[in-house]
Amino acid sequence: MTRVGRTERVVRYVLMLAVLAITVGPFLWQLSTSLKGPGENIYPSPPSFVPRDPTLANYAEVARIIPVWDYALNSLKVAAANVLTNCVGASLAGYALARLRFRGRTAAGLVFVAALLVPLESIIIAQFTTMRDLGLNNTLVAVVLPGSVGALNVLLMRNAFRALPYEIEEAAVVDGANVWQRFLRIALPSVKGTLAVVAIFAFMGAWDDFLWPLIVLSDPDHFTLTVGLNFLHGTFADKPRVVAAGTIIAVAPLIVMFACLQRYFFRGVGEGAVKG
Repeated sequence: MTRVGRTERVVRYVLMLAVLAITVGPFLWQLSTSLKGPGENIYPSPPSFVPRDPTLANYAEVARIIPVWDYALNSLKVAAANVLTNCVGASLAGYALARLRFRGRTAAGLVFVAALLVPLESIIIAQFTTMRDLGLNNTLVAVVLPGSVGALNVLLMRNAFRALPYEIEEAAVVDGANVWQRFLRIALPSVKGTLAVVAIFAFMGAWDDFLWPLIVLSDPDHFTLTVGLNFLHGTFADKPRVVAAGTIIAVAPLIVMFACLQRYFFRGVGEGAVKG
């Protein structure tokens, strides 16, 4: 290996380690803080990520202060509904835009692209008044509806379906398959990677959403986890260990979901052949 090649590899690994420290470092710090007892300094010099006497008392304190598991259940309901509606809706819309011929298909695609450019803050009042007129304010249904089918997810599915060879569907048409059979048996099984991406994006977007649930929900029994944990940041800001424990509770489901779907996630939108 030449000196230039060794230098390039060293620079590459240094950059990768720097990115890893920036992205993973804050999470490790929060995890370490959440496990430290009241007698342990959380701001030592030099910094220490390993607690001397790890404890789960901070997590129990979170559950004592707020009904965190009820809030987590509400967030899980919203996120699961969001995943279901986005996977179904984005798949149907993406397949129609990519494979079906109908008048206005190009205009419909441009509408979804334009929807990505509209900031949430500019339409949130209209969303709130719509939910109020429908009588859905202060319900979890109102939290789910605005994000039930994301424009980005539709475009991701459209690109995935467009990558499939047309010859496969033409052969299915010759065999007598209708459009639903082609969608369910040929197209959809070939884009599992993109469907996993949509599921992860939908789950993360619903689980992490704070502004919209804060506006549309007023009953504490319906609060999602992000809204409920805001109480910790506001009232218990002088208890960083408890705040850190609440943060870990909020992040843990995202890590679990990504770990379960990472095999499909990294397959991404590049798949296009029908297996089996």
